[in-house]
Amino acid sequence: MKFSHQLQFNAVPDWSEYYLPYSNLKKLVYSTERDRVAHGRVSSDVERGVSEYTALIGDHDMAEEENSRFVAALDQSLDKIVKFYVKKEQELYEATEELVNEVAHETHMHNEQFPRRESRVDVESDLPPNIISQNVADMDPEQMRRGDAAELRRRTVDLFVLLSELKSFVALNQTAFSKILKKYDKITHSNLKRSYTQKHVAAAYPFQSTTKQGLNDRIQETEKLYAQLATDGDLDTAVTDLKTHLRERIVWERNMVWRDMVGQERKVQTVGISLGKPISLPTPCGVLHITRDQITQGILLVISMAVFFGIINAQIFEQVEQNRCLAILVFASLLWAGEVLPLFVTAMLVPMMVIMLRVMKEGDERLAAPEATKKVFASMFSPVIMLLLGGFAIAGALSKYGIAKSMATFVLSRAGTRPNRVLLVNMFVATFASMWISNVAAPVLCFSLIQPILRTLPVDSTFGGCLIIGIALSSNLGGMTSPISSPQNIVAIQNMSPPPTWGEWFIVSIPLCIVGNIIIWLWLIWNYNPEKHTPHIHEIRSSNDPVTLTQIYVTAVTLVTIVLWCLAHTYEGTFGDMGVIAIIPMIAFFGPGLLTKDDFNNFLWNVIMLAMGGIALGKAVESSGLLRTIAMSIEHIVTGLNAFEILCVFSTLVLVMATFISHTVAALIVLPIVAEVGASLEDPRPRLLVMGTAFVCSSAMGLPVSGFPNMNAISQENELGVPYLSTKDFLRNGVPSSVFATVCVATLGYALMSMIGF
Repeated sequence: MKFSHQLQFNAVPDWSEYYLPYSNLKKLVYSTERDRVAHGRVSSDVERGVSEYTALIGDHDMAEEENSRFVAALDQSLDKIVKFYVKKEQELYEATEELVNEVAHETHMHNEQFPRRESRVDVESDLPPNIISQNVADMDPEQMRRGDAAELRRRTVDLFVLLSELKSFVALNQTAFSKILKKYDKITHSNLKRSYTQKHVAAAYPFQSTTKQGLNDRIQETEKLYAQLATDGDLDTAVTDLKTHLRERIVWERNMVWRDMVGQERKVQTVGISLGKPISLPTPCGVLHITRDQITQGILLVISMAVFFGIINAQIFEQVEQNRCLAILVFASLLWAGEVLPLFVTAMLVPMMVIMLRVMKEGDERLAAPEATKKVFASMFSPVIMLLLGGFAIAGALSKYGIAKSMATFVLSRAGTRPNRVLLVNMFVATFASMWISNVAAPVLCFSLIQPILRTLPVDSTFGGCLIIGIALSSNLGGMTSPISSPQNIVAIQNMSPPPTWGEWFIVSIPLCIVGNIIIWLWLIWNYNPEKHTPHIHEIRSSNDPVTLTQIYVTAVTLVTIVLWCLAHTYEGTFGDMGVIAIIPMIAFFGPGLLTKDDFNNFLWNVIMLAMGGIALGKAVESSGLLRTIAMSIEHIVTGLNAFEILCVFSTLVLVMATFISHTVAALIVLPIVAEVGASLEDPRPRLLVMGTAFVCSSAMGLPVSGFPNMNAISQENELGVPYLSTKDFLRNGVPSSVFATVCVATLGYALMSMIGF
C-alpha cells in the first residue's frame, strides 16, 4: 500500500485536514523534477555532486528557489500541525485533570452530588470537536451524577481513545515528514532531510521527547483511572479492556475510510471503461439485464455448437473417431478464438469431450471411457507442465526478492538521457526480463520502472507513447527467448522429439531477438522521431540497496538450474527430462520458506490449465488418427516444396491467426499439424518447422489484443487519464514490426536452426 493510502487509512477522520498534506507535497516534488528536466539540470547535478550545503544554499538561483519553495510548503504544514496539537493537547489534558478530580470525589463521596464543572474548551475554535467536549460540556446536568461509575468509565474510555489517537497523530506526521523529505532528496539529489528534520521537525513542540513523554504519562494516568473504576485496581486487565475499546474504534473508523478508498480506486480503474447500457428483457421470473458483449458471446456460442453438431453428423472421415475429434478441434478453436468462455475453461472442456465421445484409440481399437481417462490424464501432467511450474518458481523468486528489478535498474541507469538510446536499452531490458520472468510479467516490471521518465515529459512529447509501445513490442519478441518465457514455447517443446536443449534454443532465439529489436527500434525512431520534441529525459537511478544472502542464494539456484537445463541431454541418464530438473528450484525456494503457499497459489494456473488442455487435445488428435490424415492432406498441397518454403507458408498462416487470437491458442492448434507435416517430408525436419512456427507466434503483435504486453501497453495512461497509445499506434508500428520479425524468423532463424542440425 502506498504511504499516501496508509496515511489516509490510519488518520483520525475528524482530524484529516490537520495531517501533513503528503499527496500535495508529492505533486510539488514531481513538479520540481519536471522543471529540472525541462531545463536540463538533472544530469549536471549528478555529475557535479550535491552536498548538504549545495542542496540548502546552492549557488544556482533556480535550485535555491526550488528548495525555498519546498521548505516554505513544509513550514506551512508544520505550523498547522503544531497549532492543532497544542490546542488538542490543552483540551485533553484539562479533561484529564477534571476526570481525575471527579474520580477522586467519587471515591470519597460515593453518593454525594456536586455542581458540575464546565470544560475549558474554546467553543469558538474552528478545530473539530471531540468526544470529551461533547461529554463534559453538552450533557444535561440532571443526567450527570458524580457517583455514576458507569458514566465515569465511559468518559475514561473516550479519553483514553482520544489520547491514543493524538499519539498516533504525532507518529504519523513524523513518518510523513521523513518520507516526503526522503522522496525530495531522491528526486532532486539534495540532502535536505537531515537538516530540516533536525532544525524544524525535531524542534517542533509535538515531536519533542518531553512532549511525547507527557502524552504517554497522561495515557498511563487514564489506564490507572480505568483500573480504579472498572477492574478493582487490576492494571493489566484495565489496559487490555482499554485497548479492546481502542481497537473497536479504529476498526470502525478504518472501515468507513476503507470503503471510501476502495470506491475511489474503483472509480480510477474504471475510467474510460464502458460496458454499455444493459438491455432489459422482461421474463416470467423478472427483468433480465444483459449487455451487448453477453449477447455477442451467446451468438458465438450458438454458432460454435451448430458447427460442432454439424461436423459430427457430416461424416467427413470414414472413421467415426476422426470425425468426432475434428468436431472437438473446431469447437475448441472457435471457443478460444471468440473467447466465448475463459480460455482455461475451454481447455478443461477438452478432456471431458475427448473421453465422453470416445475418440482415443490404441492401435485399431477404440478405448472405453475408463481406459481413455487414464491415458488422457496421464498425458496432461507431462514433464512440460513441470517445466512451466519450475519457470514460475524462478520468476516468483526473482521478483519477490527484487533481483529482477535491481538488474533492470542497473542497466537502465547507464542508458543516459538521450531518448533514442534510452528507448533501445529499455527494449533490450524488456526482452531480457521476458527470458526469465515471462513476457507477461516483464512489461509490468518495465512500465513501473519508466514512471519517473513518463511523469517528467513535456505535454507535447511523443516519447511516452514511443517508449511504451517499444517495451510492449520487445516483450512480445522476448516471448521466444527461452523455453519458459511464454506458453507457446512449452507447446513447441511438447511437439519436438527430442526436445531442444536450452543451449540450442539460445543459439537461435538470442540472435533473432537482438536483430529484431534493432529493426523495430529503427522503425520507431523513424516513425516517432522522439529527440525532435524531447532532446533529453529524466535519468533512472540504480538501486543502492546492499546485496543480501537471500538474493545470492536465489541467484545461485537459478543459475544452477539454467546450466542443468542447458546440459539436459548430457545428464539425461540421471534426470531423464528437463521437467525433473525443474523440481530443483521449487524445492530450493519453497523448502526454506523463501516462497510460501500464497506464492504457489499465485502461479498462473490458468496458463497451466490451458497448456494441459492443449496437450490433451494434441493427444486426442494424434491417437484418433486425425493428425495423420490432416498431415497427409497438407502434404499433397506442399508436395515439391522444401522446408524453407513450407516454413514461410506456415509462418504466414500463424502470423495472421496469432494476431487476432491468443499466441498460445494459435500454437495449440497449428504446431501438432506442423510437426506431422515436417516428419512426413522426404527430408524430415519437424523440429525446425515447429520451432520456427512457435517463434512466429511471438512475432504477432499488430493489434492491442495481440498478446498480453500489447494489452498492458494500451491501458497505460498519463496523470490526466489520457491513454498514451491508441489502436492506430499499433497499426502503424505493430503490424510492420510483426512483418519484420516474421521475415527474420524465416531467414535468419532458418539459417541458425539449420546450422545446429534441426
